[in-house]
Amino acid sequence: MNINATIIGQAITFAILIWFTMKFVWPPLVAALEERARKIADGLAAAERGKQDLVQAERRSEEALNEAKAKAAEIIALSEKRRSEIIEEARLEAKAEADRVIAQSKAEVEQEVMRAKESLRDRVADLAVAGAEKILRREINAQAHSELLASIRTEL
Repeated sequence: MNINATIIGQAITFAILIWFTMKFVWPPLVAALEERARKIADGLAAAERGKQDLVQAERRSEEALNEAKAKAAEIIALSEKRRSEIIEEARLEAKAEADRVIAQSKAEVEQEVMRAKESLRDRVADLAVAGAEKILRREINAQAHSELLASIRTEL
């Protein structure tokens, strides 16, 4: 055997093996590696998008929380204002009712005073008539008149 022919045969077999490997084996391996690299890159991109979405969701939730707090503070302020208005309305109504009661009481007092004055006038008129009657029945005497006037004064 010739060593040169063996080396040439081995070289030709090796070349056929390289050609076969590059033609039929290598492309599916490269495609599988590229597909795996693409999936890994997609996964990393999805993870990055997930992180960004998480940050945005946290920011939105913080904004929503702040908005809810502001709305709650606004509602509390409105309820405090309404409470003050209701208290003021009740105070004004109570004052109006008190004024009405006072006016009614004053009117009743005035009527009572008028009745008392009328009663007093009637009484004074009766006393004056009675005094005049007594004066006319008695003799005309200064001493008797002064005593009679004093007794009328005490009756008044």
